[in-house]
Amino acid sequence: MCGIAGFTRFADPMGDKASLTAMGKAMAHRGPDASGTYLDQEVGLVHRRLSIIDLSPAGNQPMQTLDGELVICFNGEIYNFRELREELREKGHRFRSETDTEVILALYREHGEDCLEHLNGMFAFALWDRPRRRLFLARDRIGKKPLYYFHQDGRFAFASELKSLLTLPGIPREVRPDAVYDFFAYQYVPDPKTIFRYMHKLPPGHCMTVTRDGLAIRRYWEIRFTAERQDGDDALARELRETLTRCTRQRMISDVPLGAFLSGGVDSSGVVALMAGLSEGPVKTCSIGFDEEKYNETEFAREVAEKYATEHHEMTVHENVKDHLEEIVGYFDEPFADPSLVPTYFVSALARRQVTVAVSGDGGDEVFAGYEKYSIDAVENRLRRLFPRWVRRHLFPPLAALLGRCRGSLCRRGSSLLRTLSVDPALGFYLSNTQLDDRHWNRLITPAFREQLGDYHPAHITTEAYAGAEAPDHLSRILYTDMKTYLPGGILVKVDRMSMANSLEVRSPILDRRVIEFACRLPSRLKLAGGQKKILLRKAFEPLLPAGTLTRRKMGFSVPLASWLRTELREVAEDYLFGRRGGIARYFDLKTLRDFWDRHQSGEEDHADLLWNMLMFQMWWCRYMPADAGAGAEP
Repeated sequence: MCGIAGFTRFADPMGDKASLTAMGKAMAHRGPDASGTYLDQEVGLVHRRLSIIDLSPAGNQPMQTLDGELVICFNGEIYNFRELREELREKGHRFRSETDTEVILALYREHGEDCLEHLNGMFAFALWDRPRRRLFLARDRIGKKPLYYFHQDGRFAFASELKSLLTLPGIPREVRPDAVYDFFAYQYVPDPKTIFRYMHKLPPGHCMTVTRDGLAIRRYWEIRFTAERQDGDDALARELRETLTRCTRQRMISDVPLGAFLSGGVDSSGVVALMAGLSEGPVKTCSIGFDEEKYNETEFAREVAEKYATEHHEMTVHENVKDHLEEIVGYFDEPFADPSLVPTYFVSALARRQVTVAVSGDGGDEVFAGYEKYSIDAVENRLRRLFPRWVRRHLFPPLAALLGRCRGSLCRRGSSLLRTLSVDPALGFYLSNTQLDDRHWNRLITPAFREQLGDYHPAHITTEAYAGAEAPDHLSRILYTDMKTYLPGGILVKVDRMSMANSLEVRSPILDRRVIEFACRLPSRLKLAGGQKKILLRKAFEPLLPAGTLTRRKMGFSVPLASWLRTELREVAEDYLFGRRGGIARYFDLKTLRDFWDRHQSGEEDHADLLWNMLMFQMWWCRYMPADAGAGAEP
């Protein structure tokens, strides 16, 4: 697990060795163990190393082939690298290290860009092909590892994090108005955009070739739902458990201490159970709790830890959030507002005190339909079918508006439901899950910002993903949508940044391509039916877990956000929202925002999500847009 960065020098010198050093230093937290640079007339590369496999200097990067024709800087882990290395040795390739990095070099020499078809893992890499004078970049299938790039007037640079790109001279920090709108709708900026106009994300499952003539991007992997598996449920559960066991075993290969995140939910508990069965000694497990009981899952995590006699470590997040919040937000480089970034940071810090690699249960909800929102969506679709289309289209919107004028949570929920039912299922899925109420948005934005946006609306990101799904039914299409948007843009960004902030590698067996492709061949009834979620995944883990773990209601990695904003974070939030120049004042009417703030503080209404999103945006702005941030702000 590492940080990578670099640039081409085809059209512009772009940078020198000092520039590479600065790019690497900006993300030193991703790789504190070693650093290296490569520079020639056409390309510069820099690497920061977190040593996991082959801890010797032979694993340092950028790494070259023996003849010097290929040079790579690589971030991630290739879980099938040992099998690939043996196959390549049989074909005459020689190796100087025990690393997966060197395997990618040999695989590229053997197969060219088709090497990606053979890789199973999480990765982002840049490979300089000197004879062909082309830079080849790729990102893993589901987006576990980040890859940003800058492209303008023939100038090109890339990095694991935006802050690394921002060290280069002449990089404009021009904010995209539509990306601001996207952020407030989703709590993140979706691929391939970033908050900056000339910087982009390479989408998951895509690769890029950069030459003197320009750049070309292509998709090399796609998620396809077929529902073709009609085997017996028991046989499928057994096959899934065996597949997960193989995937977990590969993720336990490490030359440094390894442990696991344990939330007490089905996914992380199942992964810990598999690890316990594969490990010779106690598994090191880490859990985070809160003082407020409704958000605290540590007792459930403890039950699994006791069952498998793990070496268990716990931490309770008391009133220390405000002391770390500015630091935490600074690791994201662009606006990001999933509140679970706070416990993810703390559990990563706790884990790093024990291990260098942590295995997680990420992906179970998106791949096997575990979120409550999927059950809610199923109910909404059943209701949608009860009413003729003309009734939903013409009568429901005015009724929703009428209810929206009433006070009380029941009226708000009724208004929201009617608005959702009035539209088609794809747009309804967006409306049910967006963090943005259009009525609040229209009250808050300034006329100038409204003019900048024109007719743009972020709902198209959801509806276009939904329309692009190769899937036989609605559930499969919304799972596809989440795996294309929420998973890589929200969940995996949060895990990558918070773990890397603590120089910790996180591995996710449920997001192995074999598990995803297996799940995509299952009929939807084995994921969600009759209000039951993750049906086959629960059945696969059933022999391994306590009954209570399998049947209790999902809590999620939630935080007491509403109370934080009224107590511990009140002072810092009020200062950022109303005491700083620039940022939200460019886009929103602060007087209206103050009204939302006051209503929340009085307990009359709950506007925690809106206020938190505003706070996260303003904290980002003050750190990364120093010209407008006020005196003393640091870029």
